[in-house]
Amino acid sequence: MSLDTFNAKSFLDVHDKRYTFYRLDAVPGFEKLPYSLKVLAENLLRTEDGKNVTAGHISTLAHWDPNAQPKDEIQFTPARVVMQDFTGVPCIVDLATMREAVSELGGDPDSINPLNPAEMVIDHSVQIDIFGQANALERNMDIEYGRNKERYQFLRWGQGAFDNFTVVPPGTGIVHQVNIEHLSRVTMTQERDGTLLAYPDTCVGTDSHTTMVNGLGVLGWGVGGIEAEAAMLGQPVSMLIPRVVGFKLRGEIPAGATATDVVLTITDMLRRHGVVGKFVEFYGEGVGAVPLANRATIGNMSPEFGSTAAIFPIDEVTLEYLRLTGRSEEQIALVEEYTKAQGLWHDPDNEVEYSEYIELDLSTVVPSIAGPKRPQDRIALSDAKQAFHKALPSYTDDPGQDRPHKVTPLTINGTQTSIDHGSVAIASITSCTNTSNPSVMVAAGLLAKNAVARSLTSKPWVKTSMAPGSQVVTDYYEKAGLWPALEALGFHLVGYGCATCIGNSGPLPEEVSAVVNEADLAVVSILSGNRNFEGRINPDIKMNYLASPPLVIAYALAGTMDIDFDTEPLGQDSAGKDVFLADIWPTPQEVQETIDHSVNREMFESSYADVFAGDERWQSLATPTGATFTWDPDSTYVRKAPFFEGMTMELTPVSDIHQARVLAKLGDSVTTDHISPAGAIKPDSPAGRYLADHGVDRRDFNSYGSRRGNHEVMIRGTFANIRLRNQLLDGVEGGYTYNFLTKQQDSIYDASMSYQATGTPLIVLGGKEYGSGSSRDWAAKGTALLGVKAVIAESFERIHRSNLIGMGVLPLQFPQGQTADSLGLDGTEIFTITGITELNEGRTPPTVRVSAQSQNGQSIEFDAVVRIDTPGEADYFRHGGILQYVLRSLAQ
Repeated sequence: MSLDTFNAKSFLDVHDKRYTFYRLDAVPGFEKLPYSLKVLAENLLRTEDGKNVTAGHISTLAHWDPNAQPKDEIQFTPARVVMQDFTGVPCIVDLATMREAVSELGGDPDSINPLNPAEMVIDHSVQIDIFGQANALERNMDIEYGRNKERYQFLRWGQGAFDNFTVVPPGTGIVHQVNIEHLSRVTMTQERDGTLLAYPDTCVGTDSHTTMVNGLGVLGWGVGGIEAEAAMLGQPVSMLIPRVVGFKLRGEIPAGATATDVVLTITDMLRRHGVVGKFVEFYGEGVGAVPLANRATIGNMSPEFGSTAAIFPIDEVTLEYLRLTGRSEEQIALVEEYTKAQGLWHDPDNEVEYSEYIELDLSTVVPSIAGPKRPQDRIALSDAKQAFHKALPSYTDDPGQDRPHKVTPLTINGTQTSIDHGSVAIASITSCTNTSNPSVMVAAGLLAKNAVARSLTSKPWVKTSMAPGSQVVTDYYEKAGLWPALEALGFHLVGYGCATCIGNSGPLPEEVSAVVNEADLAVVSILSGNRNFEGRINPDIKMNYLASPPLVIAYALAGTMDIDFDTEPLGQDSAGKDVFLADIWPTPQEVQETIDHSVNREMFESSYADVFAGDERWQSLATPTGATFTWDPDSTYVRKAPFFEGMTMELTPVSDIHQARVLAKLGDSVTTDHISPAGAIKPDSPAGRYLADHGVDRRDFNSYGSRRGNHEVMIRGTFANIRLRNQLLDGVEGGYTYNFLTKQQDSIYDASMSYQATGTPLIVLGGKEYGSGSSRDWAAKGTALLGVKAVIAESFERIHRSNLIGMGVLPLQFPQGQTADSLGLDGTEIFTITGITELNEGRTPPTVRVSAQSQNGQSIEFDAVVRIDTPGEADYFRHGGILQYVLRSLAQ
């Protein structure tokens, strides 16, 4: 039952409907808050219950001090949960398992049901097996359904079994693009106590790029699947009131630069500034000049610069986009009237106070790429050749005067040619960041048109692909007449999904793969994505770069990273004249005129008219029924989760850690891709051997991401990234460790099993930014199932730290300024960690004592900082994890 201590409940009449809402101006102080904190303030007013949310919490937010360090905890209740299938399948597996577990604890299985809308878009499973031909889309989708039939049947069961759970079938688009183009309401409505309640649309998502919706003024961010499940079941998200960075945009993007270049520049700036755990909010006069597509592109990359959210306020630009994308006039009117009534409408003259300030003059943005292994490593395009030369020696020992060379003959499709270090093996227009933005997508199409007119072609060794974020892109390419040129360069439609960006680039052509591996070439991928972490894009490719869609095509034409576009031609035209990138680059006017003539509301209305129905493949799937799922013991895709086995209503007391061994000692910037890879499964890996033992042919292994519904595959895949460097071993890459029981090298999985058989607890040592990257719940689930009790790192990224707690793994931080190396730890020590038991008494100790006994008998001792940051997180840890906490609450 909601309380209303501040008498905030009021009424709003729009289009002959009366809405109840909670007025922000009922609480003095709320008017001074930044936009994003006003959204949180309304959330607290509306959900005040005297327990999770109290009048004290509301008053604390009203008296927010922008200069203070975050210390005050609040409970945020998102309006809805958004999922993609890689992270969504394990969520539904867990919910299905919880239905059985709650029955065993004496509760009602029907209590396990999403209480607010939970929406899944299946977009992560399409792989680019077929490319460069007209039927690539249909063939890739046929293969996708063949590979993923079990998963899709399971999701169709979930859609029927759970209330408030809907699925957007494969082949529709990328979750974040579908979210901004269709799913987002901007202002939500709900029947409550006989009245129609209006409130801001907010969401959490099981993909870190959920922040794309911030471009619409919708506050939301990525959480692990573990937190998402709890949110689905009505648990608020525990958080500290954050610092808010005010970001002022001014000026205009110069000709030659794109929205992609803007977002790579902002990513670089904010990474340098430091915004981890903070909100970023765009404000000032310049906001109104930023198109919605560019706002969404910027919001999308929030995880890359590290902020929790990167939000734009609501204004006329927002309403224009809602109108363009087919929202009803009634909904648009509600958004406008509600937002203005609440003081949430953008007023550039009303500058609120922020915690920190940063500013970008858009006219200073230059064409850029990022790489070769992190999205925040921006390189001005004019410096790209030089930067490639500088980076290459890290990927090969081959000699060369200007840079290492190994020119190697290649015969492909009957053509004799050669490739070298730096040859572009993949050029892919893919990912939600850019494929949602007509300005960069049309620019790519026009550049292709100009290139074909000058007789340029993509190099024969480049695997080219076009994976738009929604069917609307296909429609406006069709209307603008851009498909013929794109296809002439090999950029055929291959699917609607994340594709290359999530590691579903598919295999390189056999001839290319064989030469690359035999000669050990450091070849390159170039993609219009947001993620280029090591080992993610393709197992044959060592160097990965991000770029705008038109630059992806330019690099496909060049065929190499070893080019200076200013001084070196892309090729020659039919008259033998050199053609430079500047000769074919479209003007901003051309791009805008094409958008004006080609993108319209009818395309969105048509594409989303029956978005949940799916095609014939989806509708013909045989679907199980019933409130509980019938698990197939032979399934290699979907298995009952092990997290609730033996669970009782009574808590098992938290204990100190004694005589622990180090499973892995890792360096800086270890990402969730390193911890839980999403891409290909190697045949000789523990996961590959498991699948082979269960009768799965190598060609049907699929990816780690697609197998997240099977814990047996995922535990074997934890720390199995082919580029992982475990410092317990010298010069070894991949999922290996030193097994102190057998005194020899072992796979991390096999070593873990032997440690667990002897009752030996395990820890992981890490560096800075441990767990950065995707909001990947299996990075924490797998860590816990491997028997890891604590991770000690220099610093953590937000989502992974909270996910570790959500799985009962203790995140600890080295003392300020200290590292494993500075303390003299090499990972061979035996660790004891004491002081954890204070949690049993309802207190969270600020530090715990770590004692490491080395092989020579020396003891290294230090106080590690406990990174359980809120009382809510402490409760989850005491229960052994967030799901156990929720399950016990529901069973009561």
